[in-house]
Amino acid sequence: MSKDEKATDINLNVETREVNDADNELLAELGYRAEFKREFSMLETIAFAISIMGVVASVTSTFSFPLVSGGHVGMVWGWFIPCIFVMAVALSMAELVSSMPTSAGLYYFSAKLAPPKYAALASWITGWANITGQVTLVCSIDFTCAQMITSAITVGSNGAIVLSSGATYGILLAILFCHGLVCSAATNVLARLNLFYVVVNGGTTVAAIVALLVSSGNDKVSTKDAFTLFENNTGWANNGWAFLLAFTAPMWTLTGYDSAAHISEEVAGAQRSAPIAIIAWSGYHRNIRMVTTYRSILCDKIRFFTSHHEPASANGPTLPRRTWEARHVGNLEFHHRCAGAAQGVDASRVIFAFARDNALPGSRWWKQVNRHTQTPVNASYHQHMYVIDVLSLTLGHLLSACTVSYATPIFLRITSGRNALSPGFFTLGRWYLPVGIVAVSWVAFIVVLLLFPPSQMTSAQGMNYAVVIIMGVFIFASISWVVSAHKWFHGPIKNIDTSRAASFDSKRL
Repeated sequence: MSKDEKATDINLNVETREVNDADNELLAELGYRAEFKREFSMLETIAFAISIMGVVASVTSTFSFPLVSGGHVGMVWGWFIPCIFVMAVALSMAELVSSMPTSAGLYYFSAKLAPPKYAALASWITGWANITGQVTLVCSIDFTCAQMITSAITVGSNGAIVLSSGATYGILLAILFCHGLVCSAATNVLARLNLFYVVVNGGTTVAAIVALLVSSGNDKVSTKDAFTLFENNTGWANNGWAFLLAFTAPMWTLTGYDSAAHISEEVAGAQRSAPIAIIAWSGYHRNIRMVTTYRSILCDKIRFFTSHHEPASANGPTLPRRTWEARHVGNLEFHHRCAGAAQGVDASRVIFAFARDNALPGSRWWKQVNRHTQTPVNASYHQHMYVIDVLSLTLGHLLSACTVSYATPIFLRITSGRNALSPGFFTLGRWYLPVGIVAVSWVAFIVVLLLFPPSQMTSAQGMNYAVVIIMGVFIFASISWVVSAHKWFHGPIKNIDTSRAASFDSKRL
């Protein structure tokens, strides 16, 4: 190595050390001691946020919602409209993360922006809602992955092999076990893995778009039909309401706004990298999903999926029986595995952070950081295994729990917390108020929408039980608060003493 190269390496090391010191100093202001290695670069942070989406897999696995709720119109406009409003949520979240880059994320934001009298309560409710959503998202993604594996086997064998629900459950166990091991890896390993995930994600997205155009041949619909042909097969008499149900598809994957926040204590230059990752996430997702949807709707291959299919398995999605389709399902399954692994990391950091503030049963165990990997292995591995206990929760649209937790700190930001925020690298300035109003209004609307069943006439099997689960979470959080938690939970706990941390809190008093 030449002298110039050595000098460059030294300068880079010094610069990296200075950035990390600044990050740790800011974390100390927020009241926490630095416990992780900051080995996520900006690019890797963006890759992590994008990996959770799983664009190709999520587009295909949610085809049924917009196709039934509007056909071509549901596929195109059912994506375009939510993407506009989701940007408001993402921008608001980016501002909060830039100001307070900590793994605690949403419940920390709520505590700092709420009136002091209600700070602990706001933190408690938001934290439980967020953890419920995060953990069940892991289960939902991995369960879908298991279903795709069983479907691929059935399709590939031309129906000769149909796996039972027990076999699907066993595959789910194996996926959860593998993801638990991956999420327990050191930070630098996780960072590199997400670069791999995003390369595969982007490459196969482009490949899928090209394949649709090439394989569709003359089976393309007209541009007019692609943007205007409406079909209501939901069972709801009102066409307008039926179309709104198409929003379920984008909202299934337009989650994870806060994912960059949850790994921010492992990110170099977190105050800058984390909000940029959120904005890049929302922009990438919006553009790629729109392009994929438009290309798909212009190719009549979608109608092949809806008019020439047979059940793939007793408990799996319906898919056509052709060899290339079996390979396609295999590719989707791989994408789901990547997304599930990334989501597992996200959920583990939320569990760690909430336990660090002694808010979870067994917090002392959950918040332990492995001295070899310097990651929360207990929260990473064991949450994947315990998530099996909440498998039934995936039967409803549990996005409502996560969505509510997104809205709470944004609502507090535009009400009681208007003067409480110390701006970070990214700030909305005076636009925080109108953007926040749009974000909260959209979330309030979409939460109600996600609680409705897919059909006006429903059965016990087709019912959306999300309202039962969501109310169960909030009832549990409320009762536990009244009975016990109000005596010992006082919001985020400072595990480091600094005068600057005290001065940060004084801004909202």
